[in-house]
Amino acid sequence: MKKLLAIIIILLNIFPLTMAKKVLAEEAVVSQSGRIKKNYLKKNYIDQRDYYLKNYLSEKSSPLTPFSKIFIASADKYNIDWRLVAAITGVESSFGKRVPYGSYNAYGWANGKYNFKSWEDSIEHVSRALREKYYNKGADDIEKIARRYAPPSSTWAWKVKYFMEKIDSAPIQFELQS
Repeated sequence: MKKLLAIIIILLNIFPLTMAKKVLAEEAVVSQSGRIKKNYLKKNYIDQRDYYLKNYLSEKSSPLTPFSKIFIASADKYNIDWRLVAAITGVESSFGKRVPYGSYNAYGWANGKYNFKSWEDSIEHVSRALREKYYNKGADDIEKIARRYAPPSSTWAWKVKYFMEKIDSAPIQFELQS
């Protein structure tokens, strides 16, 4: 009976692993210098990013919680760290809780005066702009982004890094990939 019970327990632990699908995953880490770098993992990997982001936003009672997959998809599309835009919302609007009514502007975009059409539109717009108007123009780490995004703040960059690490505590190397 003990052997049968042991076999059942082993099978129950192994079965979920056989259901996992292969994913080419990215692991992003923030270093002391605040540079983002993605490490591509070419092995079986279960992408946990949505789980981490959704749980973190939920803990903050964020109206952005249902859009965790959109944050990740936009980050992947524009090749930026998947935590970056969500972390910016933490600094600028307490994760979307303090925004001008109907603006969907959780990013302090245009000093909070810009109105987006929807949360999805805002996530896409900010992700694209970070790639095209910041990184592609030389702002290739959080401190350089901060100088343009939130001048003259001396705390914006470390706050963004703080929230990125809270979303997923994996080490962060901030070197956006071209």
